[in-house]
Amino acid sequence: MTVRETDPEVTAVPLREDFGSFYAAHIRQVIGLAYVLSGSRSGAEDLAQDAFLAAYRNWDKIGDYEDPGAWVRKVVSNGSVSSFRKRKAKTKALLRLSGREFVVPEPSADAMETWNAVRQLPTQQAQAVALRFYDRSSVPEIADILGCTVNTVKTHLRRAKKALAVQLDTKGQS
Repeated sequence: MTVRETDPEVTAVPLREDFGSFYAAHIRQVIGLAYVLSGSRSGAEDLAQDAFLAAYRNWDKIGDYEDPGAWVRKVVSNGSVSSFRKRKAKTKALLRLSGREFVVPEPSADAMETWNAVRQLPTQQAQAVALRFYDRSSVPEIADILGCTVNTVKTHLRRAKKALAVQLDTKGQS
């Protein structure tokens, strides 16, 4: 039985996006977010793929969320914390074994200085800054992603701004 669009009893229900379209629409931005949080291109790709894999496995549920992209960003933000710790330990071990440094090609010096400074902030401050200024998420979206209140996000951003001003100003005077 089909329902005619002119039927006054029918309310429009938004169609759930298929996973392939969702992935295509969000992958680049999510990898970018993962990169500014992790500082590693390969690590960023791994974080993003892990988040999308989790979304795919649970797409029946996540696809019905108002903003499935926020869920994926939350997974990336949370994953960046544990990933950073693991990668730091692995890098130290590799450097000890090899006796040489591993260099990753970087974007502009100014951008890298800023994102390196952001990664030195407390975890939630760094996540809030990356979501706000790289991902261009709104404060309410960040609150949803980080699982905190809007006022907490504003506090994280305000404290981060103060810390970054001191940190980057100090480096500029060296």
